[in-house]
Amino acid sequence: MMHPTKIIRLSLASLALASLALASLILASCQSDLAMVADAAFSQPPRPPVEQQPVPEQPTAPPAPAPEQVEPKPACGADVQAKLKAPGTNAVSLDCSIRLSPTDVVTHPLVFEGAAASGSQLDCGGGTIDASAGTSRRQKTAVVVRSSKVGSGAWSAPSNVTIRNCRINGFVRVHGLGENANGETMKASSLNANHTAFAQASAPKNVRLENVTFNAPDGIPLYIGPGVTGATLVDSRIDGKSTSVAVYLDAESANNTISNNVFGISTENRELIAIDGSANNRIANNTFEHPENGGIFVYRNCGEGGVIRHQKPEFNQITGNTFRYGSAFLTQPAVWLNSRNGNRSYCSDEPASPFGSSASNLDFAQHNVVRDNKLVGGSESLIRNDDPTNDIWGNMVTGG
Repeated sequence: MMHPTKIIRLSLASLALASLALASLILASCQSDLAMVADAAFSQPPRPPVEQQPVPEQPTAPPAPAPEQVEPKPACGADVQAKLKAPGTNAVSLDCSIRLSPTDVVTHPLVFEGAAASGSQLDCGGGTIDASAGTSRRQKTAVVVRSSKVGSGAWSAPSNVTIRNCRINGFVRVHGLGENANGETMKASSLNANHTAFAQASAPKNVRLENVTFNAPDGIPLYIGPGVTGATLVDSRIDGKSTSVAVYLDAESANNTISNNVFGISTENRELIAIDGSANNRIANNTFEHPENGGIFVYRNCGEGGVIRHQKPEFNQITGNTFRYGSAFLTQPAVWLNSRNGNRSYCSDEPASPFGSSASNLDFAQHNVVRDNKLVGGSESLIRNDDPTNDIWGNMVTGG
């Protein structure tokens, strides 16, 4: 008879052998399953790489007309220079070019009027045009570039007027059919289908303000009037105070440029730049120091003064600007497309017509580009858009 201890050892050995056999079967099965998974993976076509979201194409704007080639006007005579530098506040008309010195302070408003002023250049050389002592908006207007009526329905418009290296204590106005879009001449013209083309043909073209420092005495420093095309404000600084906006681009104007400027001005309760029925403008690489009341608003001011606004505020490019917010609490948008859309009582004041804002009170701010702007201390909600045709892309929130 076998000893009991030996029987136990044999049983344990048999059990161990059985366990090893079972483990081998399980391992073989797992290896087979893994092989099947691997074979299936290699037999399937590879997944395509994940594509990056393409940058949307910008809306295609109509081409701007080529600038007119105008020869610079020769230097003003000694009599004009003497009149300019004498004490007084009477307006002085210029159809010539003049250079001032850094110590010059001119208190006369300067007027560039009609085609005769085309090619005129004012280089202040660091000097000052000071109209701040005036008691009305007109008296505080330091520089005017305007068209003149020469006959039945015809207007003489200046072009290629340049103003540079100036300190301006006052306002600058550039206009054709009227200082703004509300006058009787604009009203009569707006009843015609070709109103935009007529307003632009009758208004100044290619007026350039370069390296200008504005100190606004409670008004709009730069007003680009109806129909003005090709105006430029570049490398300048806008300071002071305004009861309205800092720059106004009025109805039927187009192809204007505001770039590389610093807006240090404070407004009472409005935005800094108003684009009102103005198209194909470029607002780029500016710094807005106090945009709490609003940065750039794009709209069409339907019916004000009984004037039909024809042109849509479209194809404007607002790119590379910096909006610096001291506080994001209760602030207005940095950019607001379609900011009015008929929300004004005077929209019903215009006559019935199939044209423009008479056909619809909506702003139609469409096909605009708002790209690569910085909102310092702000939020993404400070860019407002409700139209899918507008291109909103690459704007950045920093510093809070």
